[in-house]
Amino acid sequence: MLIHDLDTPAVVADLDKMERNIRDMAAYCRQIGIPLRVHTKSSKIPEIAHMQLAAGAVGICCQKLGEAEPMVAAGIQDVMIPFNIVGEAKVDRLLRLARRANITVTLDSLDVAQGISEGAKKWGGKVRILIECDTGSHRCGVQTPEAARALARQIVDLPGIDLQGLMTYPTLEGTKAFFAEARSLFERDGLPVNVISGGGTGHERMSKEAGCTETRSGSYLWEHMTRIRGREDLFDERCPLRVIVTVVSVPTADRVIVDGGIKTFTTFGRGAPPYGLCVEYPEAKMYAMSVEHGHLDVSQCSHKFRVGERLQFIPIHQEITLNMHDELVGYRGEQVEVIWPVAGRGKVK
Repeated sequence: MLIHDLDTPAVVADLDKMERNIRDMAAYCRQIGIPLRVHTKSSKIPEIAHMQLAAGAVGICCQKLGEAEPMVAAGIQDVMIPFNIVGEAKVDRLLRLARRANITVTLDSLDVAQGISEGAKKWGGKVRILIECDTGSHRCGVQTPEAARALARQIVDLPGIDLQGLMTYPTLEGTKAFFAEARSLFERDGLPVNVISGGGTGHERMSKEAGCTETRSGSYLWEHMTRIRGREDLFDERCPLRVIVTVVSVPTADRVIVDGGIKTFTTFGRGAPPYGLCVEYPEAKMYAMSVEHGHLDVSQCSHKFRVGERLQFIPIHQEITLNMHDELVGYRGEQVEVIWPVAGRGKVK
């Protein structure tokens, strides 16, 4: 089957470009000397995670338990979940998962640690723990190195807690000083600091310079247009994921309607159109979306569009778009090579 034969809207990935992105990031991290942990929320597809591991990643990262469960079911054994696991139902799932694979989670409070400890009493075993540190992102995390040490003192001896070190997202300019002080405080108290995990695609060298023992990256797989904004000449070469849509209406010479709207592309980037790049006709701008329609301004195109014509769009944020779909079609040239279920799609619990 050729990609032109697919029913639309269809989410597809150029395998040559995707595999190059995987190889290039693995090679870059080897070059600068920092282990790479790949964040699989970019694809939520175990088969792609296995490709990333085969290229040299030391493990994977999943944002939610629901994403981690199909990865472990697919045989992946080293999984980090950088999220505060709160509530008995989630803790029970976490402890069951930890009996099947090496699971690391992050936390920033005694409340979360005590919940996991209580679950460990019920299910047995231990969970590896990193203390999340806010080194400038103003999201989750303890606010100072002293607070990291204080929390470590409180949780290090709790049943079921295997304290391993520290984590932040993303690695920023202030991370180096924060971690240097925290490491000193931990070592002074005899607290374990075996792992210091930094993160963020494009922040790998900063993680190395901050003294991290690993860096977490995920967006590099698809190279979102938001990461290389302003370089439209790079979009087609660097962004493997595309959405194929069909022209369903040409109501005027300047306006074309396609069969992919908010439920195909998501609303990410609304208020800052265009919402994606038309590969065949970059002058065609998706200036608006309704629920199931994409609205194109084709006033700058010399091409005369017709009903039934197929177009490829590189969405602004590929991983959010992929999470809207049940499957990803991998192709080489124009030939369909593989169809992967998006196993982690919608797994937000």
